[in-house]
Amino acid sequence: MMKHDLHMKKSIHILSLILFITVLTPMVSIAQNRQLEAAEATFETGKYTVAIDKYKKAYSKARKNRSEKAYISFKIGECYRYTNEMRRAEAQYKRSYRGNYHKEDPILLLRFADALRFNEKYDEALEIYNEFLEVKMDDPRALAGKASCELAQKWLESPSNHQIEDQKQINSREDDFAPTWADNVFNSIIFTSNRDGATGKATDEWTGLSFSDLFITKKDVKGKWSEPVLIEEGEVINTDANEGTAVMNAQANRLYFTRCAESSEDGSGFRGCQIYVSKRTGMSFGEPEHVNLGGDSTDVNGQPAISEDELTLIFASERKGGKGGKDLWYATRETKSGEFSRPVNLGMAINTEGDEYFPFLKNDTTLYFASNGHPGLGGLDIFVATKRDGKFTDPKNIGSPMNTNSDDFGIIFIPGKEEGYFSSNRKGGRGGDDIYYFIEPPLEFTLSGVVKDEQTLQFIEGAIVKLVGSDGSSIQSRTDPKGYYNFGPSQFKPETTYDITVTKPDYFNTTAKETTAGVERSKDYVRDFILQPIPEEPIALPEILYDLAKWDLKPQYQDSLQGLIQTLDANPTLKVELAAHTDARGTPESNDILSQRRAESVVNYLIERGIDPDRLVAKGYGERSPLELRKNVTRDGFTFTAGTVMTEEYIESLSSEAEKEAAHQLNRRTEFSVLSKDFVPKSQISTGETSTTIAIVENPEQNRIPFTKDARGMIQAEMIINGITMQFVYDKRSTFAQISQDKALEMLKEGLIRKDDFEGNADELIGDGYIADKAKFNVKTLRLGNTTIENVTVTVNYRLTKPLIIDQNTMSRFGNFTIDEAENMIIFN
Repeated sequence: MMKHDLHMKKSIHILSLILFITVLTPMVSIAQNRQLEAAEATFETGKYTVAIDKYKKAYSKARKNRSEKAYISFKIGECYRYTNEMRRAEAQYKRSYRGNYHKEDPILLLRFADALRFNEKYDEALEIYNEFLEVKMDDPRALAGKASCELAQKWLESPSNHQIEDQKQINSREDDFAPTWADNVFNSIIFTSNRDGATGKATDEWTGLSFSDLFITKKDVKGKWSEPVLIEEGEVINTDANEGTAVMNAQANRLYFTRCAESSEDGSGFRGCQIYVSKRTGMSFGEPEHVNLGGDSTDVNGQPAISEDELTLIFASERKGGKGGKDLWYATRETKSGEFSRPVNLGMAINTEGDEYFPFLKNDTTLYFASNGHPGLGGLDIFVATKRDGKFTDPKNIGSPMNTNSDDFGIIFIPGKEEGYFSSNRKGGRGGDDIYYFIEPPLEFTLSGVVKDEQTLQFIEGAIVKLVGSDGSSIQSRTDPKGYYNFGPSQFKPETTYDITVTKPDYFNTTAKETTAGVERSKDYVRDFILQPIPEEPIALPEILYDLAKWDLKPQYQDSLQGLIQTLDANPTLKVELAAHTDARGTPESNDILSQRRAESVVNYLIERGIDPDRLVAKGYGERSPLELRKNVTRDGFTFTAGTVMTEEYIESLSSEAEKEAAHQLNRRTEFSVLSKDFVPKSQISTGETSTTIAIVENPEQNRIPFTKDARGMIQAEMIINGITMQFVYDKRSTFAQISQDKALEMLKEGLIRKDDFEGNADELIGDGYIADKAKFNVKTLRLGNTTIENVTVTVNYRLTKPLIIDQNTMSRFGNFTIDEAENMIIFN
């Protein structure tokens, strides 16, 4: 028996989805009562609203027959599913589940899980999907359902920037859906509706609703829509059957639409849904002609989308060769007046075991369609696929708020703009299905803030804020009397990483970084800056401790110099003195030598990290300059008051040896002071390449790389990855280079890697604060010692506790090497 498919919703069924299909009723070993037999017969004809009442009567007659009641509950649930009453469907499936009908037919589990997902009960749905997969392993419908549940929260938490508005001037209390352009100036639309005024007066027993027709509305110069009217009143297009889901050709003189009739009154010999075309002259339409798409008379076709040259037709159909449910197909022809070739399925990338409907072609290269088979929020979701090598591939869910747990479908665009119309039966609408307007505002960013003095917290006027973008742009702004600066959307652009430098005479420069790369919503960035006045007196560095009578700078204290390195990098015109001081123990001569060597060890380290040696002066003061405290200082539990000078006499006057030792520690210090502010940096040597990242730190050791060992005895050292220094562990047992998720995210946020560097579909591998485990990306440069290698594949590893693991193969690309355990050096030959 052939019947209408109401699998999605009443209104969708009315028109486009009233695709006649064969329904195979599950065979059950139940002695059917007469009411059940009547219900089954009605169900077979697709008259689900009538069948519900008959099944309920059959249920009451089943009395204590538990298995029969469970079966009837399932069939009532199916009726509600076909008529899109998913809350009622869920209740019936749950009753059937409790009656253990799923043990007789596991499809109940899939239907129950789908209903739970549709009703946003994602955790419960996951449990039922998993139960179904225990019986039907790797079922693509269940796997897609599970993925939908897992992705739904992410989509809802990260909505797109679309703004949506219900078109109340168009919508009625009935169903209004599937808008399409009625002209080529895009100020009038044709849509499908079963509202009052439709041509058919009877009630459709399949849907329980009125028959649908095509209506038209026009927008005036003030943007107001006219009262919708029938597209024509001569019953040429609109008849007593269901008409709808139409599309105009590019010249707006040929209308392709769907007609679903119970009998072939038009003489075409076809029943069910078929595609027709009518020529328009002025405001009049000619007699529709059936579009021959091959196959037999039982094939049903609907929801046409036509290419700009009118030679390719994409449509929905359930026919032999499909992937399951309703699929999208295409047919081509040589001329506009010619016959279409035999339809071809759009393939597994687009079609699923679920249903795909409502195709829309944008510029002939982008396909939008609705599906309940791909992972989605529930019901029908809108997807987009781009044509590559002649095929539409990799459909993407367009996400929230365009998609909801309800049915969202039938999208169209205003050419050249990210705005248009679509249909939805989401909550808050006027009727069943409503037509909505959407727009995605241009992505715009601004950057603003204030600049203050660190000491006075007063606004600084005349400070220069400079932006250097990864796109090669360079622009600057000067702060006003309130210390305020601002960069507008034309200056602060999308998909760009900016280095920010703030300068003012007699202040240390300060730098920052902001990026709009990967940011999908407009945003006003705010970044305030505090500038530190350049002091006359020396500035103490964080504590650096040396072994007794030693001057070697220990690795654990090198981090104490990172702040100074950043300051010197940000202030390339400063020349500084590095001063080292000792306590008063030992001879003055030995303390002078020791302090000089300690100052030189700091300078040498700074030179190793890329600071120009001409900017650095090392000076050892021995014990000659005891510390004078400018504020209260506590050391090892002892407090020394501001104004105290840590002379030998003062220290000897202290009451305990512990307090004396604390005072000696304060005297052992390293300081820096600014000698001049007019150093002229040497010209940078051009490599012929531009970089949008921070300056590469050169390793002066060249072919000798110092290393330490971690708690497990693994060798760890530093290398430069895409321009930043990163600690790595050498693991000769590993077969590939690996990076922790945190470090990979840090590189992504800093603009050191981009989505184009990832292998595979980057949109699926990268999310907000997320990079998929085992994702692979290309590192453009790795520098170790004096050797740089290029194009290294690195794999993200969630379990990695170290920032970076370098394997034997990658290490050997730098050259032959030996490991000197005595000197803790990796030596390249």
